Amino acid sequence: MGNGALDGAVIAVAGAGGPAGRATLMRLAEAGAVVIGSDNDPERLAEAVDAASYAHGGATVVGDTVDLLDRQSAQDWATRIEKDFGRVDGLVHLVGGWRGSETFARTSLDDWDFLEMLLIRTVAHTSLAFHEALQRSDRGRYVLISAAGASKPTAGNAAYAAAKAAAEAWTLAMADYFRKAGGESGPTSAAAILVVKALVHDAMRAERPNAKFAGFTDVKDLAEAIADVWERPAAEVNGQRLWLTKKP
Repeated sequence: MGNGALDGAVIAVAGAGGPAGRATLMRLAEAGAVVIGSDNDPERLAEAVDAASYAHGGATVVGDTVDLLDRQSAQDWATRIEKDFGRVDGLVHLVGGWRGSETFARTSLDDWDFLEMLLIRTVAHTSLAFHEALQRSDRGRYVLISAAGASKPTAGNAAYAAAKAAAEAWTLAMADYFRKAGGESGPTSAAAILVVKALVHDAMRAERPNAKFAGFTDVKDLAEAIADVWERPAAEVNGQRLWLTKKP
């Protein structure tokens, strides 16, 4: 168990059941954090929580069923965590999804409706639910995982890139809240964006052994970068896009 900035921290992880979520639960538990994960797939979430708990027997890793598309449900989650554990030191937002088209002309607005809910609405709900608790923390961090495509959209990715860009803008607005709350002394909490091209994990490599996955970020490296956000001063990471791949 670690003794760094995450030791004893209470961290919520939204979208904890996927490969990136599983790696993040593992890394945060290894660092000594209390970790509360949520996912829209209860079975997948339970498997991720069990794996992290088993790997780090002394860690507290729990799962919580939350509908992040419902603002009150997200608020209740934040309130419950603070009541149960006495504080909230972080929210890692790993809720993801992708839809695209072959050409710009074939862009489906149904894809936009889906991605707006998944990639923007969940960010809005978690940030509004957790921002006050994070500001009360002496090491509060909100970490959004975004994509390089938000900065350089391609023709077939209009809906996805626009949704990611909007999620980044929302997160940067929260960073400004933390900046203003810190006053002349500077922010004590931070909202940061980790930017990847795409993610890769062991199962993907096993399915495509000859693929190079150029520029992709391994989920274990992403988890390491997430943990590193707590190792850096709030003023250094607040409102920053931290690139884990080459800038477009």
